Amino acid sequence: MTTNQLTPDELLTTTRTVRKRLDLERPVSLELIRECLEVALQAPSGSNRQTWHWVVVVDPEQRAAIGEFYRRAVADYLDSPGAAGRLYAEDPERAPVQRRVGDSVAYLGDRMGEVPVLVIPCLSAKSLAEGNQAGLWGSILPAAWSYCLAARARGLGTAWTTLHLRYEKEISELLGLPGDLRQAALIPTAYSIGTSFKPAKRQPLDEVLTVI
Repeated sequence: MTTNQLTPDELLTTTRTVRKRLDLERPVSLELIRECLEVALQAPSGSNRQTWHWVVVVDPEQRAAIGEFYRRAVADYLDSPGAAGRLYAEDPERAPVQRRVGDSVAYLGDRMGEVPVLVIPCLSAKSLAEGNQAGLWGSILPAAWSYCLAARARGLGTAWTTLHLRYEKEISELLGLPGDLRQAALIPTAYSIGTSFKPAKRQPLDEVLTVI
């Protein structure tokens, strides 16, 4: 196992959503993906019950088919009023950043099917009850983020995406997944072109902090 020498704080603050800097040409070994997933399995889960399942898509035809569903979802999203590039159109400070985000979203939308590995974290749930959605998804999302952190530590780039869920049923049928396996995200994974990621600009802590 070879990992980048990042401190815990560096790893947590520089694991970014990688779209344009995913290396679409360099293969990623399944062994390396398994290493990242072994780390992910140590994440907390509700009632210490691991009802998760991990779908790793490497077949070119399957990746291309998922990529087409994702491309369609991205196109619909970018036409919507809340799209990343237009959401802060009237905010001079945020607009340039959001336009860049919108451009990178469109870039990945056109190339999702070319990313060498697509990881889909899933949760086994016969139904999605109205009462405790936070507890339900809280049993898979920490593990999925741990996967992204482990990937970053190994020179891989990832992007947390969920737009494919507009076509969750179609993708489940494409992959032959059972009906009670619910998808939580779609995480494209590839070697990153360079590893010099920096912390993102965020609002000051005091603007979002309440101490009672």
